[in-house]
Amino acid sequence: MSAKLPTNKKTRVLIVDDHPMIREGLTSLLGTQADMEVCGEAGTAAQALALIPASKPAIMIVDITLPGKSGLELVKDIAVMHPEVATLVVSMHDESVYAERVLRAGARGYIMKKEGGKRILEAIRKVAAGDVAVSEKMSAQILRIFSGHPSGEEADSPIRQLTDREFEVFELIGRGFTTVQMAGELHISAKTVEVHRAHIKEKLQIKSGTELIAYAARWAKSSENG
Repeated sequence: MSAKLPTNKKTRVLIVDDHPMIREGLTSLLGTQADMEVCGEAGTAAQALALIPASKPAIMIVDITLPGKSGLELVKDIAVMHPEVATLVVSMHDESVYAERVLRAGARGYIMKKEGGKRILEAIRKVAAGDVAVSEKMSAQILRIFSGHPSGEEADSPIRQLTDREFEVFELIGRGFTTVQMAGELHISAKTVEVHRAHIKEKLQIKSGTELIAYAARWAKSSENG
């Protein structure tokens, strides 16, 4: 559940992103709004969790890709440890790829960074009001899934078997990232990437690395077109 503040108070927002320039940009954007205030910034999940008790945010803006623990894992932690705090994921990743997982993790919305400041502000206000913030394009799909009536393709997709971290690795494979590049992007070791790759192949019943790359690339292309 999202936190609702009295109308005469500003919505307190904690920003979690590993890029200082993104945090600064969001802080400047929210600083122009009479009904919002930034109560803290964090570059990692651990820092964010440590800040919550003192900063008392109503909403946390969370990026997916964070050092160590991912944004998806952070959203789950917040839902369990601080259910009074609502989370809004603001990420560069396509919403068709991550929105469902983010909402299942406990977030109240998903906005792509490329949508710009106006949409982010609208999303914050929707979440603060207790609503879910996703694009119109995603609303119907999300409703089908959460009502227990996903389309045949959505229900049968083996990708749904993957854990959130495995899914992140799978997506990066589809985008053509090497093991070293994935390790850098996800802030984990190359060895850990290989472990996730092995688990992905097992769950998807894929035998070779070449077959996995081809499968992930086809999936990535279909996601972009869908």
